[in-house]
Amino acid sequence: MINIRPVKSADIEALYAVSLLTGFEGRDASHLYDDPKMMGHIYAAPYAVLEPQLALVIEDSQGIAGFAVGVIDTKEWEDRLEREWWPQLRLRYADPPEASRDVWTPDERRASMIHHPTRTPAGVVGKYPAHLHLKISPRIQGGGFGSKLFDKWRSIAVQQGAKGIHVGVNRANTRAIRFWGRLGFGELTIEGAAKARTVWMGNSTS
Repeated sequence: MINIRPVKSADIEALYAVSLLTGFEGRDASHLYDDPKMMGHIYAAPYAVLEPQLALVIEDSQGIAGFAVGVIDTKEWEDRLEREWWPQLRLRYADPPEASRDVWTPDERRASMIHHPTRTPAGVVGKYPAHLHLKISPRIQGGGFGSKLFDKWRSIAVQQGAKGIHVGVNRANTRAIRFWGRLGFGELTIEGAAKARTVWMGNSTS
């Protein structure tokens, strides 16, 4: 039995777990990180804590097996993270030295993102101001549940005024790029993005 429902505060630890389980191009990233919460600090927990009205989980008989979290206004959200989320984490994690970037561990790369978050390109948020992160555990991947989860999240987002939605996908995660393409997301042409690690994709809600 699969159930999709709004997030609860008691779910946050499970969101951290799913983030790690899907953190390596959609697969388990446990072997990469010393701190199992690094992925969730960036891609899951802040949404569940600060914007729970746009956070959904999908659960099966074993518990939470995925989530969809996001916001309506990405630009405003990035400002809010700077005020309400990153400061506490910057006290917890050291900013790795730029001089050793070439040998940073995965934990250090995420710590650098916490200290120096990259703003979403204006060419993306101008037309597609909303965004989301959607993760599905391997145990239920391939059953169409990701699409169902997105459809429910999109319906709520549109009700709350979303005018266009974007996602950022690791270029190496070709499976995710195909998934978003099937849901109507097209790759965006962004200046300088051809060589970038992130593929930006947009979906109009009108």
